[in-house]
Order: sequence, then structure tokens, then C-alpha cells
Amino acid sequence: MPVLTVRHLTTYRYKQPVAFGEHRMMLRPRDYYDQKLLEAKLVITPEPTDIRWVHDVFGNCVAVARFSGRAEELRFESIIRLEQSPTEVLDFQIEEYARRYPFTYGADEMPDLLRAMERQYLDPEHEIDQWARQFLRHDGRTETTELLAAMTHAIRQNLTYVRREESGVQDPVRTLRLGSGSCRDFTVLMMEAVRSLGLAAHFVSGYLYVHEGRVHEGRRVGGGATHAWLRVYLPGAGWVEFDPTNGIVGNHDLIRVAVARDPRQAVPVSGTWTGFPSDSLGMTVAVEVTAETAPGANRKTASGSRAAGVVG
Repeated sequence: MPVLTVRHLTTYRYKQPVAFGEHRMMLRPRDYYDQKLLEAKLVITPEPTDIRWVHDVFGNCVAVARFSGRAEELRFESIIRLEQSPTEVLDFQIEEYARRYPFTYGADEMPDLLRAMERQYLDPEHEIDQWARQFLRHDGRTETTELLAAMTHAIRQNLTYVRREESGVQDPVRTLRLGSGSCRDFTVLMMEAVRSLGLAAHFVSGYLYVHEGRVHEGRRVGGGATHAWLRVYLPGAGWVEFDPTNGIVGNHDLIRVAVARDPRQAVPVSGTWTGFPSDSLGMTVAVEVTAETAPGANRKTASGSRAAGVVG
């Protein structure tokens, strides 16, 4: 089982000292059966007057910091070290009744899945619906895992990945029409597609481990920043992860931090400040993921900085 270390640095800069309001950070992952947190460190500069930890409605770990005084720079440095157990799609044990689509969630699960099944974006021309249904077999024997894997790989192969520095998510219909988007755009597109088929989906924010040999080959995109993908609920297997940006089925190379129904609920760092609008010099985010390959040795992945600090 690989041991991964993630260093995530977010820096806000201003022309002159400004006052800071409350800030919320979703940078600490929870323990899961396939991902064990070994260490977690959060350093904030200037030091906050108060910091507390809470669990949000999805059970994500959220740090809430309050400040006094003013400063020209605000830095959040998160360092986490965790052990990951990669899973592949063939390892998933899906209930017999759900192995083929269509199927219906059980009565005991449905009440808790309804909000994750709701469409979040308008699709007046049914473009997302039509796109999703192209992956269904005409003879009615569509394997559920094959359906979701085909959709994941189709986005990876047919749409062009671009890093968008602006905040927010692109409308999935626009993503489909443009044939391009960021990782969060691809994630929302697939979420809306699987929801159109009556399946429950969640947005996942975290990090991507890019193997050293893949950095130059371009096989993995989304390294050097926070990354986004989705998970779909499959009876018997539970929540299964799909990364349409890289065509990944299962959690291989994916470091899960926050899970939410909507991308706006999984922002890594958010907060307020007081000053003149022209005082802001912007925000940069740098992420580095390393893997322990041998005692005392690390293998570095892609690292970098970006001006918007948004997922993907």
C-alpha cells in the first residue's frame, strides 16, 4: 500500500494590510477503509486568534479560523500523509439486481440518496440526456459498471482538458457543446449524466498522484493543483469513484479529501477580507504530492501554482 504525502499551499496577497474575516478550510481527509490518515498539519500565517474543527453535513472535516489585526499576506499550508489501498472496478461486489441497468435503489436507501439524484442544471434541449443514453445497449442488457466506465472513458477521450483559472463550474451543456473544460467541469457533466439515468452521484475534491513517468507523457492531467472527480452509489459496492478527466475507474491515484452534493460545498479554502477592492493582488495555489518508494526516499510528482486556487 503506497504512502503519499500532500503539501498544499494557498497564498493570498494584498497591496497593503487588510483585515481578515472568518475562513473555512476543507483540507483534512477523513479515515476510510481504503485511505488511512497518518499525519495532518495545518499552518496559518498570520496565526489566527481562534481555530476550531467541525464536521459538515456530509461528515467532511472543516477548520474554521478567525483573525485579528491586518496583514499584506495570508498563507494556509496543509501537509497530510496517508496510506492508500487502491481499488479497481473488478473488485466491486455489486448486488445482483443492480449489475444491469436499469435498476432501482432499495426502499431503505432511497430516502438518503434522493438529493444526490437530483439534477442541478437546466437541460432544455435534453442534450445531457441524449449524451448519457448513447451508452445504453439497445437490447436492454447494459452492464452497470460497463455503462459508467464507458462514460468515464468517453469524456477522457473525446473532450479536451483545459485549466480554467476563474472560479465556479461551467454549465455542463456548455461543456458538452465546447468539447472542453476543467476537471470540475468534466465531473459535473458526468454527474448530471448519471443523475439523468436515475443514479446518485457526489462531487469529490482532493488530489491526484501523478507518477513520475507520466508527468512528461501527459497520461494524467490535474496534478499540481486540487483535483475533482465523482462517485456513484452502487448497491453492494457503495460509493464508487470515477475520474472522467483521466479515465480512472476506482480510487487509483486519487486522494479523497471532501465529498459533497454540489461543488460549491467542497471549496478547499474560502473566507472574507476587508479593504479596498484594488488591494487584492490575487491568490496562488501550489500542490505537491510525493510517494514513499523506499526508506528515506521520495518520488516527486508534478507540482505547480495557479492564480485562481479553484479545483481543476
